[in-house]
Amino acid sequence: MSAPTPPSRHYDYVADGPAIYLDSFAMIRREADLDTVPSEAEKLAVRMIHGTGQVDLVPDLVIHPRLVGAARAALRAGAPIITDARMVAMGITAGRLPSDNEVHCFLTDDRVPGLAKTWHTTRTAAAVSLWEPLLEGAVVAIGNAPTALFHLLEMIIDGAPRPAAIVGCPVGFIGAAESKAALASFADDHGIDIPFVTVRGRRGGSAMTSSAVNALAQEDE
Repeated sequence: MSAPTPPSRHYDYVADGPAIYLDSFAMIRREADLDTVPSEAEKLAVRMIHGTGQVDLVPDLVIHPRLVGAARAALRAGAPIITDARMVAMGITAGRLPSDNEVHCFLTDDRVPGLAKTWHTTRTAAAVSLWEPLLEGAVVAIGNAPTALFHLLEMIIDGAPRPAAIVGCPVGFIGAAESKAALASFADDHGIDIPFVTVRGRRGGSAMTSSAVNALAQEDE
C-alpha cells in the first residue's frame, strides 16, 4: 500500500501540534479570570478549561485547599486512579503519570449488571462498590455518572476506605448538580475531609475530568 498524501489546503489554520498546544494555554490565560484560583491550582484550572473550551468555568470551580498536594503526593507514591467511565480512563495521558499508575474502570465487570439489578441502581453506581479493595489512598475520577459520586460518598459515610483525592465532575441534568454539591459540603455535613475538585451545576464530563487528572499528575503544563 502506498503512503497517503495530504489533501490540498483549502482553509487557513494552524496545523503545528506544539504551537496549537502553547497558543491554547496562552489564550486561556488571556481570556479567563484566574485571579480567584489558588496559585498552586492555576494549572489545574487551565487544563480543565482547555478540556472543555469554557473560559467561564472558573467561578463554578470548587477546589479543596489540599487537593493539588494530596493528589500529586498520592500519584507519586504509586496510587491507582479509579474512574467511573472508560471515556475518562482513555483521556488520562499515561506519559504524565509519575509512577506508571494503574487506571481502573470496573464498569464492564461481569458482576455489575447483577448488582445494579438487585440494588435498583445504575450500573455505574454498582461498579463503584467494586472499588473498595483499591480505594484507600487512591485518586478517584468521576466524570459521567452522578449516581457514582453519590454511591461513593455513601460508601465512605458507611466506613469504606478513604481515597486521597476526588475529582468529582459528573455531567448531566438529573442529580449532577446535587451530587457535586454533596461533595463540596461533605466535610461540613459528615466530618470527613477528603481533598476534592468539583464544578457547580450541570457542567462536567469525561474531558473535564481527565484533564483535571492530567493536571494533577505532574506540575509541568
